[in-house]
Amino acid sequence: DKGLITRIYLELKRINKKKIIQSHQEMDDGNEQTLPQRRQNNWIMTHEEHHAAKTLGIGKAIAVLTSGGDAQGMNAAVWAVVRVGIFTGARGYQGLVDGGDHIREATWESVSMMLQLGGTVIGSARCKDFRDREGRLRAAYNLVKHGITNLCVIGGDGSLTGADTFRSEWSDLLSDLQKAGKVTAEEVTKSSYLNIVGQVGSIDNDFCGTDMTIGTDSALHCIIEIVDAITTTAQSHQRTFVLEVMGRHCGYLALVTSLSCGADWVFIPECPPDDDWEEHLCSRLSETRIRGSRLNIIIVAEGAIDKNGKPITSEDIKNLVVKRLGYDTWVTVLGHVQWGGTPSAFDQILGSRMGVEAVMALLEGTPDTPACVVSLSGNQAVRLPLMECVQVTKDVTKAMEEKKFDEAMKLRGWSFMNNWEVYKLLAHVRPSVSKTVSHTVAVMNVGAPAAGMNAAVRSTVRIGLIQGNRVLVVHDSFEGLAKGQIEEAGWSYVGGWTGQGGSKLGTKRTLPKKSFDQISANITKFNIQGLIIIGGFEAYTGGPGTDGGQEANVEHLVQKMKTTVKRGLVLRNEKCNENYTTDFIFNLYSEEGKGIFDSRKNVLGHMQQGGSPTPFDRNFATKMGAKAMNWMSGKIKESYRNGRNFANSPDSGCVLGMRKRAWVFQPVTELKDQTDFEHRIPKEQWWLKLRPILKILAKYEIDLDTSEHAHLEHITRKRSGDAAV
Repeated sequence: DKGLITRIYLELKRINKKKIIQSHQEMDDGNEQTLPQRRQNNWIMTHEEHHAAKTLGIGKAIAVLTSGGDAQGMNAAVWAVVRVGIFTGARGYQGLVDGGDHIREATWESVSMMLQLGGTVIGSARCKDFRDREGRLRAAYNLVKHGITNLCVIGGDGSLTGADTFRSEWSDLLSDLQKAGKVTAEEVTKSSYLNIVGQVGSIDNDFCGTDMTIGTDSALHCIIEIVDAITTTAQSHQRTFVLEVMGRHCGYLALVTSLSCGADWVFIPECPPDDDWEEHLCSRLSETRIRGSRLNIIIVAEGAIDKNGKPITSEDIKNLVVKRLGYDTWVTVLGHVQWGGTPSAFDQILGSRMGVEAVMALLEGTPDTPACVVSLSGNQAVRLPLMECVQVTKDVTKAMEEKKFDEAMKLRGWSFMNNWEVYKLLAHVRPSVSKTVSHTVAVMNVGAPAAGMNAAVRSTVRIGLIQGNRVLVVHDSFEGLAKGQIEEAGWSYVGGWTGQGGSKLGTKRTLPKKSFDQISANITKFNIQGLIIIGGFEAYTGGPGTDGGQEANVEHLVQKMKTTVKRGLVLRNEKCNENYTTDFIFNLYSEEGKGIFDSRKNVLGHMQQGGSPTPFDRNFATKMGAKAMNWMSGKIKESYRNGRNFANSPDSGCVLGMRKRAWVFQPVTELKDQTDFEHRIPKEQWWLKLRPILKILAKYEIDLDTSEHAHLEHITRKRSGDAAV
């Protein structure tokens, strides 16, 4: 009976862990040796030993709080901190300054409904008391009385700065509390140091050192939904819309929104427009109307200013357009609606990943470990010194106040700069009017449709035109290339494509094996010197399931349903195992769950490929298209000699993608050794390492792989005229 064997194994594992905990408690009781002495006498285990024994969090308490403005995804971060903290043996707490009922022990079930909720369930406030030392003294007292020596703060730069101040004063605060007779010497010894880890929750994405803050993607979803709705009415009535979004000191929301909707103009505080911006704006709007566009979209960050520091308001822009162009112009100020709603899938995952990493950073912390902030770099979780990031964030604001806007842009980081450069190309650089064509580049889609393909095609075509290239589009993939379904694309050809789902060019799974002669003939006929393919493998298939896995999963769900948690969710990849089909798993759960829970099944199918692309997909695809065309133009120029192209080097055919933290053009020849051609997937996939986290957060007994946990790094910044610091 595999189910019985699994239950026996888990019970033995639980008993063994309980014995380890008891032995630790016995060692702690009555032992007054100093920390070095206890280490010398093997009373304290190393982090590696704790990992091996699964006792890393035993005897430790973690407090988690949300502070400042709320942001979608904060609840996911709290959820992960509490559950991973409990899994590792630590106690999760909520609250800080006021004490009493505001600090209470969290249980596994108490956070079970938090993941999908917006805002912050445990509450958030801009606490004035904590800014004063008296308030921080009360907070220290509450933490000491609860035995809390690890603090996870989820908030903006103000909240994280306050947390670091709290940590730096910790020893003095304990000394004052002991002198006042509020805490004992024993309590002071047990709470001798405070570890602090920050997670940034802010819809503005205004914190330096991370590519994305918790809540930003959800705010973008809200903005884009409104922009898409406005676009339809604007086209109907030939209107100009001016949309004001959040961003008092940071223009990220406005900038990415403009890329995601193909806006005609964006105003952000980091890069004020030139002195004659009014003339340029009106010329830009007129040109788009002449090309056949029936609408204009202008995005304004609430903190937009000119080069003299004077605010540029949405009403100012409306009055300008009406006065000079006579266009029917409307203003929409989105306001606090950007903070509300359910967090996006991206923010739920981001909050969960950052929460797990925060707990690991706290449990691995020592008295010498500086306060850190958990950040996202590419697709990697990293740890950065908290105050380094806070200082750079303050430097950005200072640079803007001193009108050093170039420096402010550089301090924002490479991701922000990349967005800005692509926006400038697509919105402010006119396509070449020269009759001389530099090169001929074709673009097509291949494989299954994916939301964001059209955004990639749009930016590819327009960047190619800006560079003076002749750009061709191929319909229906390789089949269309073989049949000659090719036409030249102009600027307006791809107008309005950014927000559309599917593939406007048409995409098929047909491979070119049987059509090489026809394809070669058409490449020669149309003088195609470069081909940009937007697509991928035809389908994704997963690895086989493990023996006995479903029995353990069923037993896990049965035990879960006997608690206060009255729901379960099982997700299955369509081809993960030929024996464990969807019907088999459904029947298994239905049979084993009789009298405890009911089962239902749902096959999502092709609806997963439909719908409009998310803001992330639009922005990501737009930048990929721009980078692909830039690379292609350079490569053609490099290989062009005596009127011919010599595409005979290994890097003449590359795949563009993000690998960890960087955009990489990798030769196809190199990818052969890294590809599982049978299943049409990479042999190593970074996201598979997230699976143990999923299991832990679902309360499975499983080992957490800490072999590649993030290490403390340092933030790199550039100032005008200076090298990297």
